[in-house]
Amino acid sequence: MSEAHDPTSRNSRDAEGVRLQKVLSQAGVASRRAAEEMIVEGRVEVDGAPVTTLGARVDPATSVIHVDGSRVVIDDEATHLLLNKPAGILCSMSDDQGRPCIGDYLPKREGKLFHIGRLDFNTEGLLLISNDGDLANRLMHPSYQVPKTYLVELQGPVPKDLGRTVKSGLELEDGLASVDSFRFVDTNQKGTRVLAQVVLHEGRKRIVRRLFKAAGYPVQRLVRTGVGEVRLTNERPGAIRPLDNKELGSLYRAVGM
Repeated sequence: MSEAHDPTSRNSRDAEGVRLQKVLSQAGVASRRAAEEMIVEGRVEVDGAPVTTLGARVDPATSVIHVDGSRVVIDDEATHLLLNKPAGILCSMSDDQGRPCIGDYLPKREGKLFHIGRLDFNTEGLLLISNDGDLANRLMHPSYQVPKTYLVELQGPVPKDLGRTVKSGLELEDGLASVDSFRFVDTNQKGTRVLAQVVLHEGRKRIVRRLFKAAGYPVQRLVRTGVGEVRLTNERPGAIRPLDNKELGSLYRAVGM
């Protein structure tokens, strides 16, 4: 039986290549020693094939590396950010009328950054910002069905079967709309304020607000808390941070990259 093809065999003889364990360490995956153990254990793939040779070298500019099935971003110029968008902020990088927009919260960087999807003016929460066009296009494309999680505040009281209603779907002006899941999170003592969590995978404009309005319960406040496996944690409104390797890996995995 012939030996499995090693995609790094050419690079391992190339003095310009970089040792795989060093690339993993510099990408923040693990210490160099721990990265060596990952390689030996067969947990690392380069360009779709497993690599178990510690002397293997790769080209960080062109190689596609996965660890435990998750993509490792090794492009020094790649930028992936999470912004906790406040209410009352335009989902735009700039505004010719001088109104506050998400561009006001971004660090000054060379190259173009763009938001992945959008949140309307009064909607708060998680917004992804990147310069990776391929990832952005896939995350926004409906065929990949990347789920998005929201906290929805409604004026109560609301019926117990509201979840069943919005999961079954309601007809809007642009077609049937529904959520994938619904659960009540909190209700005040008088039942006049109800907080629910919903998950849906489509991204039509103002879809959550329009859906609940059609159900007879207009949204009072809307916060997006998750995109795929990426979640808001303790970020304050207006806070911005880089995505970590686990979060990035989950997004690439969700869209088959």
